[in-house]
Amino acid sequence: MSHDHEGGTAGDALAEFRQFRERMNAEILGENNLVINRFFALDGRAYEAGALDVKTKELLGLVASLVLRCDDCVTYHLVRCAEEGVSRAEAFETMSIGLIVGGSIVIPHLRRAVDRWNELERAQRAP
Repeated sequence: MSHDHEGGTAGDALAEFRQFRERMNAEILGENNLVINRFFALDGRAYEAGALDVKTKELLGLVASLVLRCDDCVTYHLVRCAEEGVSRAEAFETMSIGLIVGGSIVIPHLRRAVDRWNELERAQRAP
């Protein structure tokens, strides 16, 4: 069985990430704060297909997340990229843009992004 760097099975960290994100989003949105709810809605709408397709928008989100050095955002966009059929080569080319734009300070986030991408690939191969 594959194991990630934290000792769990491949996909455990991703499952925990998804569960935490869903639980906290439900709690946050449940407060019915107008500004927060509208911002979340706007964020969701921004990634819908338009002049750019969803895959392209997720790749753009990945670049921005690397440059801003947000590991949660990187994970989210990597998951979405995998769901949109992004290939390993496309992911690495996209991450290379994030590295060029963000500079060497992005390298630790790139390392974690590649580790997370590897988790996603293992999860896709699992029966």
